[in-house]
Amino acid sequence: MSNLNVVIVIPARYGSTRLPGKPLAMLDGKPMVQRVYERACQQLFDALDQLEDRLATSRYLFGIKIVETDWRLFCTLIRFDVVYYIHFKCSLRRIIDYHNLQGYLTDLYQHDGIAETVNFDHIKRHYYLTHEKINPSRIVPIGPILDLSGEHGRARLGAG
Repeated sequence: MSNLNVVIVIPARYGSTRLPGKPLAMLDGKPMVQRVYERACQQLFDALDQLEDRLATSRYLFGIKIVETDWRLFCTLIRFDVVYYIHFKCSLRRIIDYHNLQGYLTDLYQHDGIAETVNFDHIKRHYYLTHEKINPSRIVPIGPILDLSGEHGRARLGAG
């Protein structure tokens, strides 16, 4: 399982990540070329598809125990539907549209002390108010409303 490749190409000036990242709709205040945007989005969703498949048989990324990589991915996934989907035009699918990724996200969110660290209003306000070139109106969407309190069904895959 350790050969999973989830690298997403992000222009070098924005750093890089080993987790699904966000294609930028604007690059230095200039619109990205459509094909560059489409290629970046395709890479992002290819990586999410790989993660979806991997999480069909594994409770966490590397087995039945949570490791740092799970928490790093959590930080991306928790922001995805409320910010990346709309703000960065990563709109092919939402995390809620992935059965295993949604369950995985919900599982991690429900661990002791985690839900209290997530403030969706703060996450949205940060992105929508600080990226003036992407969102010149600075309007912050009122949704979506995410319910991460339900049954996640991940316990069938092993201990947590």
